[in-house]
Amino acid sequence: MHKSMIGTETMVVSPHALASAAGAAMLQRGGNAFDAAVAVSACLAVVYPHMTGLGGDSFWLSYTPSEGRVRAYNGSGRSGRNATRAAFEGETAIPARGPRSVVTVPGMVDAWAAMLDRYGRLSFGEALEPAIRYATGGFPLSGDQYENTAARFALLSAAPVTKDIYAPGGRVPPKGSRFVQRELGDSLRVLAQGGRDAFYGGSIAQEIVAYLQRNGGLLTLDDFADHRGDWVEPLSGTYRGYDVYQAPPNSQGFTGIMTLNLLERFDLAGAVEEGSFEYYHLLVEALKLSFRDRDAYLTDPAFAAIPLDRLLSKTYAAELAWEIRMDRAREANAEPIGNDTAYAAVVDREGNAVSFIQSLYFEFGSAVTAGSTGILLQNRGSYFSLDSNHVNTLEPRKRTFHTLMPAMVCKDGKPYVLYGTQGGEGQPQTQTALLTRMLDYGFDPQSAVSAPRFVWGRTWGEATQELKTERRIDEAVREALARAGHRVVELPAFDGKVGHAHAIVIDDEGFRHGGTDPRADGAAIGR
Repeated sequence: MHKSMIGTETMVVSPHALASAAGAAMLQRGGNAFDAAVAVSACLAVVYPHMTGLGGDSFWLSYTPSEGRVRAYNGSGRSGRNATRAAFEGETAIPARGPRSVVTVPGMVDAWAAMLDRYGRLSFGEALEPAIRYATGGFPLSGDQYENTAARFALLSAAPVTKDIYAPGGRVPPKGSRFVQRELGDSLRVLAQGGRDAFYGGSIAQEIVAYLQRNGGLLTLDDFADHRGDWVEPLSGTYRGYDVYQAPPNSQGFTGIMTLNLLERFDLAGAVEEGSFEYYHLLVEALKLSFRDRDAYLTDPAFAAIPLDRLLSKTYAAELAWEIRMDRAREANAEPIGNDTAYAAVVDREGNAVSFIQSLYFEFGSAVTAGSTGILLQNRGSYFSLDSNHVNTLEPRKRTFHTLMPAMVCKDGKPYVLYGTQGGEGQPQTQTALLTRMLDYGFDPQSAVSAPRFVWGRTWGEATQELKTERRIDEAVREALARAGHRVVELPAFDGKVGHAHAIVIDDEGFRHGGTDPRADGAAIGR
């Protein structure tokens, strides 16, 4: 099993080693955790383009010793003014791909500016320098990008502009080959000079909107000009005496706290062996109950009331806990959700901490590369419902149900664990496994990340709710889960379907310990 990096004074974790190195370089240059986080985020937009990019969204949790509290930034975009249900009249759902799947403004670049403007020391150009270098000079194409490109080769090949970048010459670029994105590099240079305004009001916005409108898209220049992310209060709860923080709706973060409230009713460390049937069964059943409420309520809180006080209360958790049977899986249903995302975290010497996550929604998002910008656009808004009675129904200027949920745990008022994972429906599931292993069973972050995992739910095109379990989970445990009524499907060891998770723990001596997922291409870099 992988071991955590020996305790250091700074720590960067991400799903790609080059992105982690970019963050470490910002810290060495004299930047703080916020400068490093933006460098990591921008670099991931280049070296993990199937997962994330400038055309996507992000959510952030932050802590500074000077403020002494956790803050959240909602970097998700709203639907355009023309994004109405009438625009899709005669259709049962918003298209999953293509220009008409692009109904929300990307929030990523605004979030970078928010981090740097409020807390950063370095310039926009300095933070973007590694990303520009890798976009224009190229980088070795990762195994994860190769596999995703091969899996979506037909989609990419059929998409104008996109095919020339991601399927050049009508083939899948080999793993390890030099992958260059010159147009994206040019857009990053424009941002380095002009900042966020170049994206939301300048030449980049103009090119994106012109391309979309030529091809049946709905977004306008006014939609881009109107975009602003928001500093918001994070949601908080407690687990075993620790304070747990999540991003508020439209993020699904509250499901992470709800699940922990349920599990707190059970004596995991004293009565449940980690890795046993009881352990996996209990986690899955608690998550199902949390998902039931998530699916009933989650949307943009500006458009519908979400009863968070009740959902996050310990009293409500006690009521729900009675529904869990330790001998039988409950029947439950959840909609399939896109799962291609990138989570990262940074802690610097001063104690500044940033836990953040970003995504295009599906792998390669909408598959639309906007004209000459080199920017892949997200299809996040395709998750809106066209049913007027659905809580997440499509309306103009609205944020959709969002899977992104960075997490942070504090001990005695200071950051103790930063954690998160790729994988839409799997995010609260993997987060729960990570945190219980670290807090209940004493795992170090690398051991918690590397341990066998599961993911419950239905992926696109599948008719049943499956419990996908890595082969490393004991066969007798998997058989017991099946006997209890779980539809168990075996996955290979270290399979990416269970997510790409990463974590940082700050111990009582102040040392930072990082864990990065062997299922990804990442690195934990400390100094």
